[in-house]
Parts: sequence; C-alpha cells; structure tokens
Amino acid sequence: MNIWNIALKRIKSTMRSKMTFWLMLALPIVMMLILGTALSNAFTDGSKIGDMKLLISNEWTNQQITPYWNGFVEAIEKQGVQVTQAEAGMDSKEEVRSDRYTAYAELRDDGIKFYGSSKRTIESNILQGMLTTFADRYSLTAAAYEANPSAVQEIVASAMQSGDYIRETSLDHDKLPGSMDYYAVAMSTMIAFYSIILGSYLYQTEKLRNTYARLMASPVSKIEFFAGSIIGATFINLLCVLVVVLFSKFVFHAEWGSHYGIVLLVLLTEVLLAVSMGVGISFIFKNESSRMVVMLFTQVASFLGGAYFPISDGEGIMDILANLSPIRWANSSLTKLIYADDVAAAWSTIGLNVGIAAIFLIFAIFCIRKQEAV
Repeated sequence: MNIWNIALKRIKSTMRSKMTFWLMLALPIVMMLILGTALSNAFTDGSKIGDMKLLISNEWTNQQITPYWNGFVEAIEKQGVQVTQAEAGMDSKEEVRSDRYTAYAELRDDGIKFYGSSKRTIESNILQGMLTTFADRYSLTAAAYEANPSAVQEIVASAMQSGDYIRETSLDHDKLPGSMDYYAVAMSTMIAFYSIILGSYLYQTEKLRNTYARLMASPVSKIEFFAGSIIGATFINLLCVLVVVLFSKFVFHAEWGSHYGIVLLVLLTEVLLAVSMGVGISFIFKNESSRMVVMLFTQVASFLGGAYFPISDGEGIMDILANLSPIRWANSSLTKLIYADDVAAAWSTIGLNVGIAAIFLIFAIFCIRKQEAV
C-alpha cells in the first residue's frame, strides 16, 4: 500500500510542475509542427522525370521475337517513352552524349547493349530497367526456341500475361513516412527518453524539499520509496508521451500503423529505461554534476537518434555512436513496425530496453542497500 501511495504522490507532484507541461507536452508538439512543416520537402520524391527518348538499332536475325518486341514498344510508348529507329550512318552514341536522346540500345541476338545518358540519369535508369525486364523475357524465349521451338508461343504468352517467369516488385509509396509521420515518431521517442531527467531528480527533489529525512523516519522503507517513485515517474511520463502520440495522430494525422499495443510497449519500455538510467546516474554523480551529465547525454542521444533530422545508416564512428542511442533503437523499430509490419524488430527493442533498465535498477537497489548499511 505504501508503494502505491508514494507513486500517487509522485504523479500529483509532477502534474503540478510547469516543467512537465512545457518540456513533456508543449515542446514536442511545437517541434513536431515546425520540423514537420519546414522539412516536408526532404521526405518527398520531388525529382521530375523529363521526356524519355530511346534510340534503338535492331540487328536481330531471329524473327520469332519481333512480335513481342513490337508489343513491348507499344506498351512503353503508352507510358510516355518515345522509341526511334536509328538511321544508317547515325552516330547513336554521340546522339546520347549530345542529349538529343535519353539512351541508345543495340538489339542483338546475343543480348541488348545499353548506353545511358550521364546527364539524365533518372530517365536513363528507368529505360534500363524496362529493357532489362524485356531482355530477361527475351532470354527465356531464346532458350525455349532452342529446346522446343513448338512450345515458344505458349511459353512466351504465359510469361507476358501472368508474370510467372518474371516477377517485379516495387516499394509501396503509401507505406513510406512523410515529414509529419517521421517527426511524430521522433518527437514521441525523444520525449519518452526525456524521462531520464525526472528519473535523475527522484531522490534529489526530496532532499531539496527537506522531506527525504521525514520519509526515511516514517514506516516506509527505502525500497518501498524507490519502487513507488519508479512506478509514479514511469506512469506520468508515459501519460505525457501518449498525449503527444494521440495529438500527432488526430491533429497532424500522422501514421502510427495498426499495432497499437506493441507501439505502446516500445514507448513504455523506453520510458522505464530512461527513468532507470536517470536514477542510476543520480547515484553515480552527485548534485549538479548529475544534472549536467543527464542533460548532455539527453541532447547527444537525441541528435544521434534522429530526433532533429533523419540519420541514415552509414559506416564508421558516427554509425557506432548512433546505434548506442536508445532513441535510435525506438525510432528504427517503430518505423519498421509501422511501415513494414516488422513485429520482431519491436520485440527486440522492448527486450533491450527492459534488460538495460533492469541493470540500472539493480545498481540503484545496491546503492540503496549500501546506504542503509551505513
């Protein structure tokens, strides 16, 4: 019963604090609005695709493939590609270098040779992808023609219609985060980790208010006070995080997927981790030094975790440091959960958060026992 009374006391005292409102509620919502609006172009594929002109030189001797090539040309012309047959004596490669054509393709019996423009790489890559798809199907036809000429018509028709032989996969654009979607997750995980600040104050505030001595003189044990404080701090911080999440979802219309229970668990364990780290640091560093360490670590973890702008995967010391940020773990796992339905990534982060939180809590209990012995 003492534990729940202490937890309730912690919740009430935190809710009366102005810092709770400004730091845990107003700050993430304002930053979400500013960053999500200002950096919206960074999350959209704003590259414009110009005219695609394909110059070809048809040197095929196998007339079996001609009808299928004509069907391919007809299909890509419907997509805006202009296909032109190279004239005799034309320097086709120079035509591409001069930017009169996007790409040049030589159609031979042994395959297709492709020459793309270095000035229009996006359009050139699109044409290359189209021709690669056709080349795969052409290779299939050639192999079938050598093995069983009578079956060519049936095999090619099946491949062209059903796609059983050639499968193409693309990313679903609707399942990629926009700027507001990204910062909704980033600000929520950042504020969840800001719980480390309250965790570092759990014992210091009681000493500053001169209530710590009275608590220790009461029938409440240090372990009960410790457990109640952890529960209360975790609950009130999680409540603030949930307000931010709900605000982002219903006001900014941010995407949070459909695995709400697992999203809640990731955020809950991150809050628990942050509170536990704050308590542990308060026993390692005393007074003002503890506050400085916590604030410095919080800002570095936020920066490396991608709270202010996305941090792409890379190599070297920067990538190693980024992967040490609990905010990075939460951001990465939530993104995979929301946009790829990767539940395993979320459970890995949950387990990691709980494991590290347990280490800090055990360390804090050891320090409390040591104080009691003294």
